[in-house]
Amino acid sequence: MLGTHYFDEAPSSGSDRKSIPLTLPDLSLELTTDVGVFSRDHLDTGTRVLLEHAPPPPVRGPILDLGCGYGPIALTWATRRKRLEVWATDVNTRALELTRLNAEAAGRGNVQVGTPDEVPADVRFAAIYSNPPIRVGKSVLHDMLRHWLPRLLPDGAAFLVVQRNLGADSLAKWLIGEGFPTTRRNSTKGFRILEVRPRPEVAAESGGA
Repeated sequence: MLGTHYFDEAPSSGSDRKSIPLTLPDLSLELTTDVGVFSRDHLDTGTRVLLEHAPPPPVRGPILDLGCGYGPIALTWATRRKRLEVWATDVNTRALELTRLNAEAAGRGNVQVGTPDEVPADVRFAAIYSNPPIRVGKSVLHDMLRHWLPRLLPDGAAFLVVQRNLGADSLAKWLIGEGFPTTRRNSTKGFRILEVRPRPEVAAESGGA
């Protein structure tokens, strides 16, 4: 395990799959996890906060699970919104394999899985849900958000869960400085849910608004 991180493209650790429950007030699933992916032993507290407290997409359209890991966010929204396309993306190829496996096991044919480069450039999202990889460092994190947030639909929103003591408030300040209207949607169990909207000039371009 030494030297292996959940944000590695190809974890060097050997595979050791296990099944864990994903139990929320409105659904229950069994998900397969593995060594070398984020929070393999249980549903991470931040992810649970996001799934229990973030609102539904504000408009109709595709949903993105950014940094999907083994797929708890993608599978939850694919179950809640069976007629919508849900994209799950990650740089970790083992995580992507697990998300595909979990989507198939759950019968969720509306889940599309791929690396960031495999998500078609013309797809725009009604909502982005993410427990972003804070530990990759600010530079990588900021580049990731600069890439994906402009792909929101004009009336869409991103919901990011970030631990308070790992810089949730400073991230919100940075997002506002980048021109993305950002508010604290919820604060629970030491985590903030940040709601991020498209830049105003993008929203203003939606049909003469």
